[in-house]
Amino acid sequence: MTTTTPPQHMTTTGRPASGSLRRVVALVRAETRLLVRNRTALANALLLPLVMVGFFALVGGVAEADPVVAATSVLGSLVSMCVLFVVFYNLTTAYVSRREDRVLQRLLTGECTRPEILLAAAVPALTVTLAQVVVGYVAVAVLVEPPGLVNPLLLGLAVIGGALLFGLLAAATSGLSRTVESTQLTTLPVVVVALPFAGLGGPPGPAPGTLWEVARFTPLRPVVELVWLGVAGVDSDGHTLTFAETFAAAALPVGVLTAWAVLGVLAARRWTRWEPRR
Repeated sequence: MTTTTPPQHMTTTGRPASGSLRRVVALVRAETRLLVRNRTALANALLLPLVMVGFFALVGGVAEADPVVAATSVLGSLVSMCVLFVVFYNLTTAYVSRREDRVLQRLLTGECTRPEILLAAAVPALTVTLAQVVVGYVAVAVLVEPPGLVNPLLLGLAVIGGALLFGLLAAATSGLSRTVESTQLTTLPVVVVALPFAGLGGPPGPAPGTLWEVARFTPLRPVVELVWLGVAGVDSDGHTLTFAETFAAAALPVGVLTAWAVLGVLAARRWTRWEPRR
């Protein structure tokens, strides 16, 4: 009895790996064109996070803080606004719009798999998020203080991990949204849970109470903690760490981010809808 091993250029499902990549690239191009043509969505993606960062900087008294603390606070706010609004809100709206226009349904009748479809729609938002962070870093370095990079790996993990997590939450939330207009309501619970406990008010420090300690397990908080570790090397207790020490301090936020990502995958598989809700 003999067994047949798929060629290296084939996936276990019998589909060429190169074909999967081509499908994703083609979908990414189409999604990018749609984003560029939708001026409202593009304006939200490019301007809203910067406006919100300016708001938090003003309310938090960043201008009066230590320059390094101010710079890191602004970057933490920028990353948070990007993953919440550029990724989560805009992607939820995009998924609902594609579903109600039967785009998702038509794509499923072809060779594209469901993960490929969701990933392709998320790539433009992830690209905009990365661009926002890079531009924000340069602006902070010029206008406030060069924030430095104690551990660039953790900063990258904060941005990419946060974007992927909230992309999964967007897919799940889209299934609970009947229309594009209703996404303003269906996305609100995630924003209400995530934003107030993200720790955007200033540098990390000892938790003032049980509630604030529990807040470390909300979805956006680990992203902000990783930004502080990656940029300034400051842990959740306010201690300044070396490059090597930041890895140990990152264990809890990385674990929380991973746990939320697993829940996001399960929620997306359970609630994402591919046919119009009529």
